[in-house]
Amino acid sequence: MMKETSEKKPARKVFSIKERFSYWFDNKMAKGSLGFIRILIIISVILAMFMGGLIILFRFNEKGEVASVYWDSMANLINASMPYFGDGSPGYLVMMSIVAVAGLLFTSVLIGIITSAIEEKIDSLKKGNSSVVERNHIVVLGFSSGEYTLLNQLILAAGRKRTCIVIADDAERDVMEQEIFENIELPRNVRIVCRTVDITDPVSIEKCSVETCKAIIVSPTDDIKTLKAVLAVSVLLEEKKVPETSISAIISREDYRFPPSLAQAHHISTLPTDRIIAKMIAHSCTQTGLSGAFRELFSFNGSEFYLIHLKGIDGLSFRELMVRLDDGVPVGILRDGKAVLNPGADQVLRETDKVLVLSEERDSARLEKAPSRLQIKEIPDRPEPEGHTAVTIVGHNEMLPLILQELPENVLQVNLIREEIPEEEKEAYSKEQDVLREIASGRHMKLAFFQNDSFSETEVLELAKMAEHIVILNDHDKGTEEADLEVIFLLLVLRDFRKRYGLRYNITIEMQEEHTQRLVGYGDHTDYLVSSSMSSLILAQLAENPELFDVFQEILSNEGNELYLKNAGRLGVTGKYTIRELRLSVLRQGYIFLGILDEEKNSHFTLSLKEEVTLSEEDHLIVLGEDG
Repeated sequence: MMKETSEKKPARKVFSIKERFSYWFDNKMAKGSLGFIRILIIISVILAMFMGGLIILFRFNEKGEVASVYWDSMANLINASMPYFGDGSPGYLVMMSIVAVAGLLFTSVLIGIITSAIEEKIDSLKKGNSSVVERNHIVVLGFSSGEYTLLNQLILAAGRKRTCIVIADDAERDVMEQEIFENIELPRNVRIVCRTVDITDPVSIEKCSVETCKAIIVSPTDDIKTLKAVLAVSVLLEEKKVPETSISAIISREDYRFPPSLAQAHHISTLPTDRIIAKMIAHSCTQTGLSGAFRELFSFNGSEFYLIHLKGIDGLSFRELMVRLDDGVPVGILRDGKAVLNPGADQVLRETDKVLVLSEERDSARLEKAPSRLQIKEIPDRPEPEGHTAVTIVGHNEMLPLILQELPENVLQVNLIREEIPEEEKEAYSKEQDVLREIASGRHMKLAFFQNDSFSETEVLELAKMAEHIVILNDHDKGTEEADLEVIFLLLVLRDFRKRYGLRYNITIEMQEEHTQRLVGYGDHTDYLVSSSMSSLILAQLAENPELFDVFQEILSNEGNELYLKNAGRLGVTGKYTIRELRLSVLRQGYIFLGILDEEKNSHFTLSLKEEVTLSEEDHLIVLGEDG
């Protein structure tokens, strides 16, 4: 027979009264100042009633009035006032004195608690922990000291409209406000509200009132934090049942882009910084001044893109619209929710089409009467290809393959210069060279690899003498400040060589932070492409005009219509022209005329139809179209 076995249960722990009281008191104190005040009041009332009861029990009250004893006891407790000698018997005086001393402690502690609570509330307000009560505001998640392009652009976009911009970051509120107000001139119609928030936490972001805002921008930061912030906002908007609010963000690597279905469901617009900057570098390095045109087109200074309804366009061809639209340049159309850039001169427009125009204001473009007579000079159908040229790229980062893919067709020689490779990295470098050679082979381009000390004056001079166009890439593996300073020192050396030895190369440099660019300013034949600045310009545009996302994506991709500087002589448009005639002449060659780049590399857009210009062989036109 098997014996039953029973497991021995552990002895139940018995808590002492002191332990239970301590636990209860800790829980009450954890509720904050209000819980402590409540306990203090209860204890004080019990003490006053107890002392009054003792006075009555021992008949220390000479008059024998019960109510007056309890009243005097409470009064002495609250006022913390000692009784006078003639107020009663010695026993009465002793009891009331005890109550008075207790009242003194009660008052002191109460004042301390209230003072501490007020200080905590003030500190909380200073830190920006309160919720935002706004409607139709813009929420900016993320703040970087020294980066003010995004805020400046949002202020310019506001114009004269009353606008509120809520900036949220994990920095202290007073620190953010101080830096912003010291560096930005704020008009009266624009308010900036700062909040201390964990931008990757939906619960924390909730205090920004995202369900009532008109747009959310994730300010440029590292990709991981940006992705977490976008996901956090998406979750919060879905919980609040307002998925139509647009979210705009910039990421550096295209690998981190959201799947189209997810992006569409949550109105998420993300553009890859690396591809954008690589494209701009590739086109700007052989076309000095093009980077300035990019900056102006994507900023709210001067002219920008708008999608507008125009009356009277039904049945017009795009050619007719081109010669009739004044104070704005037609660039494309939006039909059935799809934007089409440069749709072709014979494209017939519908009344329901939205017209994509480049103009200074949304409502400034207007339709003029058709010209009675318009004569166009005989011009070639397509400009002659530009002469062959070479590009020297100093430095290395992950954008290099993209730059090679985007270089203009007339670049046939590329010299790649980087510092000497450590022994342990040579195998990886060899594989990378194979990838670059494959890209160059597909472009019919020759590559030459050099390894030099970039800061050796003798070696840099030799490289400069054989260069026509020099590109200085930023080292993304180093800290932004260190990498930008290395680029700046190399730029100063190359400028010095150009001046001392009479060399004729132009320089295009990539920088990461906009505030470091101010250290060197603008020099002759130097183009600057600052990733944080360009990202901010595009984000500000998307916040105001989210439907332009596809337009920007095409202009900044390597497919479809792109921005070019075209020599007037090669386009066959030298001599005197009205802007109307110039638009039509350029359209005939498959391009849309946007503006003119003057000798000082300043861009001039949306010129009046009747304005006359005289173009020489060396003048450059800013056009939009497809090459090849």
